Amino acid sequence: MKPILADTGFLVAVYDKREPFHSLCLRVYRALDNPLVTCEPVIAEALHLLRFAPGAADDILTSVEQGILEIPFKLTESSGPVKRIMKKYQDLPADFADACLIAMADELDTGDILTLDSHFKHYRWRRNRSFRLLIPLG
Repeated sequence: MKPILADTGFLVAVYDKREPFHSLCLRVYRALDNPLVTCEPVIAEALHLLRFAPGAADDILTSVEQGILEIPFKLTESSGPVKRIMKKYQDLPADFADACLIAMADELDTGDILTLDSHFKHYRWRRNRSFRLLIPLG
């Protein structure tokens, strides 16, 4: 079963009831059968954005502890590809977390992503493959 990538905005929406896309993202999250994967930069961004949402940081870290949210990415093994991705998309720009997710897509052979970031409509994994956005962005 191929994993599904999770981006910052999706995690923030799932763990903060005040977020406009909370209901939609929670519904998608609960319907998942595939493993959910992300990277530490995404976790760091989400924890920063959720710092005022009571219990959210604890809930995300508990999801990591319990293996509900997996973090298979190792920057020490992927810094070259991440650097190339950031340079390739410097005009958008691709931030560090986005570049890590793109590198993860290549490593894990999956373009399925849970994101609220429209940049993923333009990013490509494996050079020319489009991401499959599992949350409609309109």
